[in-house]
Amino acid sequence: MSERPVALVTGASRGIGEATAVELARRGYDLTILARTEADLNRVADAIRDVGGQALVQCGDLVEVGFAEDAVQTTTDRYGRFDALISNAAWREIVTMRTISVESWEKTLRVSLTAPAFMARAAAVQMEKQGKGVIINVSSIMSERAAGFGPAYVACKGALDALTYDLSALYAPQGIRVIAINPGAIVTEMSGDYESADGERITDKLRAQSEDMIPMRRWGRPEEIARTIAFLVSDDASYITGTTILVDGGYKTQLSPYSLKHVMFPDEFPNK
Repeated sequence: MSERPVALVTGASRGIGEATAVELARRGYDLTILARTEADLNRVADAIRDVGGQALVQCGDLVEVGFAEDAVQTTTDRYGRFDALISNAAWREIVTMRTISVESWEKTLRVSLTAPAFMARAAAVQMEKQGKGVIINVSSIMSERAAGFGPAYVACKGALDALTYDLSALYAPQGIRVIAINPGAIVTEMSGDYESADGERITDKLRAQSEDMIPMRRWGRPEEIARTIAFLVSDDASYITGTTILVDGGYKTQLSPYSLKHVMFPDEFPNK
């Protein structure tokens, strides 16, 4: 059995997943990292080893629930323990409900909701034996805020928050904490693929508009989400479970764009 705590991170080949895996390794964890692209996973594995952690690479598609569950068992077999599951992987198509296909809808649900649910069940088997464990579901502020062009993704994130509450109620008596983290606008590859109807890349326009609505006036970085997750899986967060943790620079709870506040109160909200 490993003397170091062990975590499995899905969607670990880039973005929040990569940053989280490396941050946990830096804090003393051994890792299983899971994604579809082996070359990217191997790069992340090297980064984990560079900071002193072990890395088990599991390359596959979370559409296949059996693969997801097997990855949990392989982790337990390899390390002899299972301390934290970070379900970060997601998939979505930018499309409205008017045109989304059943295939796109079902793929989004399988990757973004079904896989986290059944991986949590599999991980909890070992966690219950240990009397301790943490499950982190990476949700989104889109669980409560919608744009009209991500119906399956929004539905998954709302359901993932609700699943978090239910899993917490089930597993808390066995010492297992279950928490959802709700990032706002974060600089990742997934946040950079917005296009207009004629194929123009409009991510920069979207970013400028959203930053006008974020009190901190910037998008977050994957490392900021990773550090939050690292805190939540630690014993410093030992009484936190069955809740969502908002990490969005104040986006969700504020009303007025900065540009409007500047017009109203130029000295208090200066252009800078």
